[in-house]
Amino acid sequence: MSSRWSIRTGLLLALVLVLGLTSLGYAEPVTLRFVSLAWQEQSVAANLAIVEEWNKLNPDIQVEYVQGSWDSIHDYMVTSFETRDVPDIFHYESAQIIDFSQRGYLTDLSPLIPEEMKADIFDGAWQSVSNEEGQIFGIPFLWESLIVLYNKDILEEAGIELPTSDNPWTWDDLRRVAKELTKDFDGDGEIDQWGAAIPLRAPVNRIMNLTLGYGGGYFQKVDGKHQIRVGLAEKALLQIIMDMIYVDKTAYPGAVGLSGTAVLPAFYEGDYALIPGIGVWARQQIVENAPADFRWGVLPPIKGVSQAQGANPQTLSIPKDSKHAEEAMEFIKFFLTKENMAKLALGDWMFPTRESALALPEFQTDEAGWKVSSETVQHLVMGPWQDSPAYAEWKDRVATPVLQELFSNQITVEEAAQRMEEEGQRILRRYQ
Repeated sequence: MSSRWSIRTGLLLALVLVLGLTSLGYAEPVTLRFVSLAWQEQSVAANLAIVEEWNKLNPDIQVEYVQGSWDSIHDYMVTSFETRDVPDIFHYESAQIIDFSQRGYLTDLSPLIPEEMKADIFDGAWQSVSNEEGQIFGIPFLWESLIVLYNKDILEEAGIELPTSDNPWTWDDLRRVAKELTKDFDGDGEIDQWGAAIPLRAPVNRIMNLTLGYGGGYFQKVDGKHQIRVGLAEKALLQIIMDMIYVDKTAYPGAVGLSGTAVLPAFYEGDYALIPGIGVWARQQIVENAPADFRWGVLPPIKGVSQAQGANPQTLSIPKDSKHAEEAMEFIKFFLTKENMAKLALGDWMFPTRESALALPEFQTDEAGWKVSSETVQHLVMGPWQDSPAYAEWKDRVATPVLQELFSNQITVEEAAQRMEEEGQRILRRYQ
């Protein structure tokens, strides 16, 4: 009896000791792994500062910062899900996490999100991370739009009346203005100043997002199943770009093979006046790399039937296999306060998804086109392709090569439309 009593007493004392240490904060802290895709120096610094602040304030829940890469994150996460060795929080984008959610890899965050956060983040951002049942698989925190950059000296000298947010240019207006600004100054038959340059080396995201302004979307659901349709709305944008490059000869043909970053140096030199449909992030490149006397500005998005653009916010998600979902959500709430989200957005030259953060003075200044750029957020909507598990394969195997052939003038708009539909349907059938 005494032996049993002593064993029980020992166990009770051990339990009391553990509980006592826990209450005093001496227990082993929970460690959360956070994979971040921040890459610009200012953005990485903001991420690290927020993590460091959290760790100081929360000794019992420590966050380990893991630097990820946009080039490898998809393979990294798929491997993590399959081996069940997952980070507790990971940074990605809405188009990809919807696919992950459909495979059952992610935690439904809807019961964990505070009402204040739900109300403050734009509806268009929430739509991009939610399913039809109202489940939410990521917290959207940064997003971007496509803007129009312009050379102030060229447009002022030509007397071009600038569009406003209330009275934007249509694509027909852009085509007309590009004709006015295309010049052969010395009469040698060679164009010295192009009206526009449209970077099209990786054309799919740009084309898909801008096509929403014409009411198109390439993907549509019929009886609950996705179909690919390249109709009049989709062909309208393709045709006007082709006309500007090859009929009007007002859009620099060399930009067909250039990225958004690669078109900027000649823009600084005055080789073209306008860059329509470039990511808002490009402003940072100009601020850091353009000559000191280069005068530039931002114009509102071009209008088709509307100025709608696709929204693909950057997100934070929690894998279903995380053992610390509630602690991970506590960190996300801290990481994405109004003030912290503003720091992250400024670091990436993008927009915060919180309305309260976007209203801060930093995003409403005329400097570096912040005010005009920020107004574009109202036009961001979820694209109909974003919840299709077949989209990534269709984009890589069909849309990218077809559009590259089109913009190189090797096929017609009609041929491109037919191929994107027919080859796309074969891919869709495998997923359905």
